[in-house]
Amino acid sequence: MSNIKEQVETFSSRAEDIVDKIGQPLKPYIPAIGRFLIVATFLEDALRIITQWADQISFMQDYRHFPKGLSHLFLGLNVAVMLAGSGMVIGKRYQDYAVYGLLGVVVAQALGYGLIFDLSFFLRNLSVIGGLIMVLSDSVAKQRRMFAALPQLSESNRRTYLQLAGRLLLIFLFIGSAFHGEWSLPRIATSLFGLTACVMVAVGFKAKWSAMFLVLFLSVMNVLINNFWSVSHNHFKRDFLKYDFFQTLSIVGGFLLLVSMGPGGYSIDEKKKEF
Repeated sequence: MSNIKEQVETFSSRAEDIVDKIGQPLKPYIPAIGRFLIVATFLEDALRIITQWADQISFMQDYRHFPKGLSHLFLGLNVAVMLAGSGMVIGKRYQDYAVYGLLGVVVAQALGYGLIFDLSFFLRNLSVIGGLIMVLSDSVAKQRRMFAALPQLSESNRRTYLQLAGRLLLIFLFIGSAFHGEWSLPRIATSLFGLTACVMVAVGFKAKWSAMFLVLFLSVMNVLINNFWSVSHNHFKRDFLKYDFFQTLSIVGGFLLLVSMGPGGYSIDEKKKEF
């Protein structure tokens, strides 16, 4: 039994070294790519509201019964906060305020569009929130380096908690999609692999490599399933697939930040370093 364990650890170590060498040229760009992808869904949503302004106003007034004027204010504020918040996240400026603003948009849209009790929407948005929390933890790390001479115990703990919350929330998209749809042998196999990677991310065991697997897996599935560019006959289906596509991109961005930053103090990977 011990021999098998040693062989697995040796193979795992060699695989990590190979992946490190292959991915070395991309490492400096991963955080920037991750932040851009995290806000992709907000940029797409802002553009969709602007280009479909009349339809959005009509929906808010006719179906959500918003008073005239309040519907304009609601949509306008959403667009402004999404564009400003996304720009600040990408530019790494006032990231705390940007994340709080985008979190407010997630809650406001869930209530405003009446999707708060839609399970699929709820799970997807939990994962998007997880990506935003990863941005927040990255911001805390930057502040910690800026004020390195000052006592940083509380900020260090805050970052650790944020990383834990972020990686736990990120996996909800896959958990929701794993149990949705028709079952088949390939689907069962991919779901088991994906759920195993999710558990490893949650407990922080080989978290970087599990997150990278989920990045690749979600990227491939996103292109195959949410291929909105191939739908031209149904406007509503196209918008639905586009929304899912960009939300999944945002969650992929969260996993990329996890790959870059690591799982944090509350993880098996970090605890192993202490022994």
